[in-house]
Amino acid sequence: MIALSLAEIAEIVGGQSHDIPDPATPVTGPVVIDSRAVEPGSLFAAFQGEKVDGHDYAEQAVAAGAAAVLATRPLGVPAIVVDDVQSALGRLARRVVERLGTKVVALTGSAGKTSTKDLIAQVLQRKAPTVWTPGSLNNEIGLPLTALRATEETEHLVLEMGARGIGHIRYLTELTPPRIGLVLNVGTAHIGEFGGREQIAQAKGEMVESLPPGEEGGVAVLNADDPLVRAMASRTKARVLLFGEADDAAVRAENVRLTELGQPTFTLHTPTGCSDVTMRLYGEHHVSNALAAAAVAHELDMSASEIALALSEAGTLSRWRMEVTERPDGVTVVNDAYNANPESMRAALRALAAMGKGRRTWAVLGQMAELGDEALVEHDAVGRLAVRLNVGKLVAVGGREASWLQLGAYNEGSWGEESVHVSDAQAAVDLLRRELRPGDVVLVKASRSVGLERIAQALLEGPEGEGAVR
Repeated sequence: MIALSLAEIAEIVGGQSHDIPDPATPVTGPVVIDSRAVEPGSLFAAFQGEKVDGHDYAEQAVAAGAAAVLATRPLGVPAIVVDDVQSALGRLARRVVERLGTKVVALTGSAGKTSTKDLIAQVLQRKAPTVWTPGSLNNEIGLPLTALRATEETEHLVLEMGARGIGHIRYLTELTPPRIGLVLNVGTAHIGEFGGREQIAQAKGEMVESLPPGEEGGVAVLNADDPLVRAMASRTKARVLLFGEADDAAVRAENVRLTELGQPTFTLHTPTGCSDVTMRLYGEHHVSNALAAAAVAHELDMSASEIALALSEAGTLSRWRMEVTERPDGVTVVNDAYNANPESMRAALRALAAMGKGRRTWAVLGQMAELGDEALVEHDAVGRLAVRLNVGKLVAVGGREASWLQLGAYNEGSWGEESVHVSDAQAAVDLLRRELRPGDVVLVKASRSVGLERIAQALLEGPEGEGAVR
């Protein structure tokens, strides 16, 4: 974070100083919410959660070097006391971003946000110092924490924005007003919370409504291949840039195919030229993510050749997203267990089919959460798709939703031992350890709450492993 004195921070957040010997003491380290992450000069924000109250760790944070604590009550250590820590953190982030004048790129969408954010970050980092959202910390707490990592050297701030309902994106854009706003897609992720795709589109479109007019530099980057996203052009005063495979997309892909390893290759077209891309990532769905990143990079004055090179060399920055590892015995484990929705599940299965040509494939799948009334239909459809793609073995893990996956496969013609429903992660690991053979490719995917990454981790311990899933 840029250096600010405790007195300046107290003024920005509207707080009262308590037990601060010298108000001129600067905060020179990061703003953190975990006392174990404190560095000398940090500001420790004490949040009260359901199980843990950060106020209980204030003394520990100061002893570790924190300049002060942002809290809701005096604590007997240097503290700035506010009514609400989350709101104060947001106000501090907004003031820091305004003072820096850095170019803010914000993105949202139902699927692919984190993978696309990681691509944008890696491309822009080649041009100038860039700060980006770590992992999926895209909510009311994670976003300001990311923004506060920016310094005077930061030229680009790339922020992933998530939403659980109407108004959430609007709130986040008020904290860190973007100049470039990107909407990837409108799918069925969290449809149970939102109440329908139209409501999801309404929420995601708050991104483009937040942008400054085109004559002031505002740019809405929209997916030309998604009708609900394309329609958001009417909701913004910013200049619109379309990306996708549609003929009228200014940034588009042609000659798209997958290599023998399942990695996308295509010709990238931008308004300034074209260049060939072969990605290190796996699955054709990354083409759309790459085009979105290319559109943002084009707006920030990178050439087609510079963008293509950066996309070709970009890797995975966030864990458990199509994380591909080959065991010594030749079994390939694809850990895509961070999260799942119908769109990302279909993309992962298609990537598995491409990677597994000539090899035996396994899809180890679990529940897709928060689908509401669509849950049965969507799980059934994924099970059917696994059969249509000739996935060798489907292992559905968990309770009712997993049984719907297996039933969909069965009704599509997957009989005998081609699909199986097991009760939990341990049962899946036991089955796989018995039946995997060299050369097999195993995809592991489910919603984050299911925790199927434990299966991938257990498989990577080797054919025999170390016993129980942890």
